[in-house]
Amino acid sequence: MLKLTSSVGDAMDRRLLAILAADVVGYSRLTGADEGGTLAALKRHRAEAFEPKVAQYHGRIVKLMGDGALMEFASVLDAATFAVEIQALKLDQNSELPEDQWINFRIGGSGLDDQAEFSCRVETTT
Repeated sequence: MLKLTSSVGDAMDRRLLAILAADVVGYSRLTGADEGGTLAALKRHRAEAFEPKVAQYHGRIVKLMGDGALMEFASVLDAATFAVEIQALKLDQNSELPEDQWINFRIGGSGLDDQAEFSCRVETTT
């Protein structure tokens, strides 16, 4: 936490953090083909991967919206490592499914901490 003083002399607390947004690639296509199965797979993935990995990397899920999530992390390194690990996990999970059932995430974000500034987009490749 940084202590800054504004031009009027008031002390302000400022946090340095990283923000990530994630959504499912082709979500409309997936739900159109199998809405119940897609929603169940997304819930399972959130519970088994997203939530534990967010906690592991000192983050928090700020908001869930449909197939999307908005997350914050205490450091740029934690956010970037989270994104890379989630994508690696999805590659492994998808390898066991037919390609038309793959759930891939777009993860992008930006941030600033006392060590680095970043902007990124991390996606899986087939």
